[in-house]
Amino acid sequence: MAKHKAQFEITSYGLYEGWDNNSKELPLIRNFTTKIPATLDVEFGFILEVKKGKGLKLEFTIYHPDIPDKKGNIMEPFNGDVYVRTNNWEFYLGDSLWDPIHDKVGDWRMVIECEGKIVAEKTFTVLEEYADGEIQFWKKRGY
Repeated sequence: MAKHKAQFEITSYGLYEGWDNNSKELPLIRNFTTKIPATLDVEFGFILEVKKGKGLKLEFTIYHPDIPDKKGNIMEPFNGDVYVRTNNWEFYLGDSLWDPIHDKVGDWRMVIECEGKIVAEKTFTVLEEYADGEIQFWKKRGY
């Protein structure tokens, strides 16, 4: 019998409510966007839905702008892996900003691979022009 092929879909992306990585609950979406305000502790990323993929290994990488570590060396991209736990499973891949904010501005590319193939990716742009808060963020767009 032929094995069913896993299906991957990004179901939401953008700004999220604060996320607790110790909780089984995924964060709640606040705004669908790829433009992220450069503010402390802002949570952004995407949720990937995996169907028919139980047992598959997903490898994820977050490529960030050239952020220096405490010694001044450019940090390597953040990566890791996770196994799909059920046949209908969701996974949140995201990050938040920390002090100092000015060196976090730029493109953050988030990628998830399965069996050597990219199954999901999204690029978020952290912008200082939106750093004065969510209200200003929307006012600048006429809302």
